[in-house]
Amino acid sequence: MTISGQERLRVSERVRHLAKVGFALVLASGIAIPSAQAQKYTVIHNFTGGNDGALPRSTLIVDRAGNLYGTAGPVFKMSHAGSGWVYTPLFIFPGGYDGSGSGAAIAFGPDSSLYGTADGGDLQCSDGEGGGCGIVFNLKPPPTRPASFFSPWKETVLHAFAGRPSDGEFPWTGAIIFDRAGNLYGTTEFGGNSGNWGTVFKMTAYGGGWTESVIYNLAYGTNGPYSGVVMDSAGNLYGTTGDGTVIFELSPYGDGWTFTDLHDFTGGLNDGGLAYGGLVFDSHGNLFGATTTGGAHGGGVVYELTPSNGTWTYHIIYNLPNGGPFDSLTVDAAGNLYGAAQDGGSDSAGMVFKLSQSNGVWTLTDLHDFTFDTEWFPEGGVTLDANGNLFGTAKDGGAHGWGVVWEITP
Repeated sequence: MTISGQERLRVSERVRHLAKVGFALVLASGIAIPSAQAQKYTVIHNFTGGNDGALPRSTLIVDRAGNLYGTAGPVFKMSHAGSGWVYTPLFIFPGGYDGSGSGAAIAFGPDSSLYGTADGGDLQCSDGEGGGCGIVFNLKPPPTRPASFFSPWKETVLHAFAGRPSDGEFPWTGAIIFDRAGNLYGTTEFGGNSGNWGTVFKMTAYGGGWTESVIYNLAYGTNGPYSGVVMDSAGNLYGTTGDGTVIFELSPYGDGWTFTDLHDFTGGLNDGGLAYGGLVFDSHGNLFGATTTGGAHGGGVVYELTPSNGTWTYHIIYNLPNGGPFDSLTVDAAGNLYGAAQDGGSDSAGMVFKLSQSNGVWTLTDLHDFTFDTEWFPEGGVTLDANGNLFGTAKDGGAHGWGVVWEITP
């Protein structure tokens, strides 16, 4: 009997997951996760590996008209067309100074155009990477668009990272954010002057261009941010570090920034570990996030940070059964949390879930389980539109094997 590569992948992933202590604990404890039977899951785009991209791994964004935007190498847009969707690549990175592809989330700027980060750039990194240390870019639509499948938007490179010791390297997946003054903030996984452990950077519009500055150099033990930062109304920044497993706060002070360690993850049964995803605020100013490992079942935790008298209190609100999110959670107006767990679900191929609170108790609802027979590994987060529909991506599988964009409707 001949075993295909896809079948070998399914077997290897199942063996890998069954070897995890957390999965054994789940089986032993007989955890039952309620499913939302009324939800409808639909694949709305299958990536081909060509000009439309491949292997999507970031969270989508949605505009007021309900159009979706994301990255899968190219930057793309998805628009409603009758009962279906039309996929349009907006920009394909040509390489070199103009970038060689993006897997990071994009964001709408104050001018409603698109901003993001990408691989490449014109400078060789200090560690010998000849393809560049990454860029920050802006995309604007062309004045007129011909009636063709692909008509590129105009790209402007706002900054090419120079690498250590003076600058960051590799802004992998974290989305950038803007403050009220229009300044831009983001993170890099590597670079900086504290041993190549990553940076938090700021960009300020000046004289028709942008000026970049590193506002904090992360050090060993607080290293390796995989996600971006969020900002409160006072201008403080909050984030996580994937390798260092730390939740941190950066507060502006004089001409600099003060770093505060809010929580160190310890892993094990009583805490989470590996906080690859970032943070999200609810309407009350509480912070929420998730880890991919640790907790009572070994599958990660969802946690909350509550402010009180200038300090923050950390506590676990839910122990995930078998694999936590790689990206940030999403919160709706009612305070419900949504996430995509890459290794979760009945087949350990991924799960979309909802967490709802009642009388202080959080309940998890399984909205969809991915399988190795269809699509698998949702690395990005979950996006909500104004009608309560959920959107996201799965990095692998689909009709062509290069991943999909999916929709879940109530």
